[in-house]
Amino acid sequence: MSRTSIALALSLAVIQPSRAGAQDLPPALPDHDVRLYELIDSVSADRIERDVRTLAAFGTRHTLSDTLSDTRGIGAARRWIKAEFDRISADCGACLEVSYQRSLVQGERRIPDPTWVVSVVAILRGTSDPNRYVIMSGDIDSRISDPMNAVDDAPGANDNASGMAGVLEAARVITRSDHVFHASIVFAGLSGEEQGLFGGRHMANVAREDGWNVEAVLNNDMIGNTAGINNVVDNSTARVFSESPDVTATSDDWRRMRFTGGEVDGRSRQLARYVDRVADLYLDDLDTIMIYRLDRWGRGGHHRPFNDAGFPAVRIMETNEHYDRQHQDIRVEDGIAYGDVVDAVDFDYARKLTALNVAVLASLAWAPAPPENVTIEGAVQPSAVLRWTPSLDPIVAGYKVYWRDTTSPTWDRSRWVGRNHEIEMTDLVIDNYFFGVAAVGPGGNESPVVFPVPAR
Repeated sequence: MSRTSIALALSLAVIQPSRAGAQDLPPALPDHDVRLYELIDSVSADRIERDVRTLAAFGTRHTLSDTLSDTRGIGAARRWIKAEFDRISADCGACLEVSYQRSLVQGERRIPDPTWVVSVVAILRGTSDPNRYVIMSGDIDSRISDPMNAVDDAPGANDNASGMAGVLEAARVITRSDHVFHASIVFAGLSGEEQGLFGGRHMANVAREDGWNVEAVLNNDMIGNTAGINNVVDNSTARVFSESPDVTATSDDWRRMRFTGGEVDGRSRQLARYVDRVADLYLDDLDTIMIYRLDRWGRGGHHRPFNDAGFPAVRIMETNEHYDRQHQDIRVEDGIAYGDVVDAVDFDYARKLTALNVAVLASLAWAPAPPENVTIEGAVQPSAVLRWTPSLDPIVAGYKVYWRDTTSPTWDRSRWVGRNHEIEMTDLVIDNYFFGVAAVGPGGNESPVVFPVPAR
């Protein structure tokens, strides 16, 4: 039986709900959306390789490098990226809104003189919920050993032509599918990352000032290396970094979490769990590893400015890094080759991580928005009661209640509750589990799980 046939059989399977609170429920929706397999299979390693080679061939993409040349420097690179987005948009009947985002930066440690930091953004506007945004980002700029060296070659093949190429390929695959999406999908090439996360900071400010409802940011920074400095070669896993609690947590939130939990259940952590669930459901040859940290030890990435602005954002990247190939002058020293060059990129691995992004973006954009005002109560009783505000969104087919052991990193069990917005989880003592609620669309795609707060 083909993978498509298996997926179709899964999509038609009816999941029987538990008897508790399940009377007169409509049939549960499928766990798999077969359209996602089509999107995953459309991702091309060859196209990703072509884009990585093109970006590396600009010589350097340092934020302070040449902006006038047509063949070298950050200016040529960002104009080429915009031209690619424009070409993708033309192929889908002008479906993308392509633009530059500019901010003037000066007086910074790594940008002392006035410099325009210019990112490239392409938006596929949602149909029914266009102000809800799911974002995939990659970085345009590159650097070598001296972070201020804007002249010498800095091809940045893996860091981060791989992530930028993944963003372009995701845009091609999603726009060529002829599918429509409820939420808006944003494909972003962000500049100024190596000099201080300036492109992401500006985009996060634009999103906040314009009132974007940002549901997810998937920052892809280095998705093409499989041979680590630790002598491990692995093309079957990827890391997802996420912070929790949210940076917006108040002192009252911290006090509540001390007594009722939630320290590992911020919105970015729920997004990381969502990425992990999609990988488990749809990618047979890739397993995600959730890292309970904002980023790697002592380092940063372009998801952080979105976290700082209060948006859920994660970093998706390779599992095993090779530090001789990051931020290094290109050279051979004591028999060791240094430098971030094209020959060290595993393009099939970059395809896998791009496919993961495509599946997550599409699933989120097809799903309803997460439920609101989710509360829980159940002290000194043999059950837990969850309530939330019923959605008026017509694409909400129903809700799922999730629960897990307090020591489990993932949502392990769930119950379909239909259109109910109040459910008593009988025989589940609230002291022993964590609970959450997700909204489900007609195709079975789910929102991220929302962690409840104690009912007043």
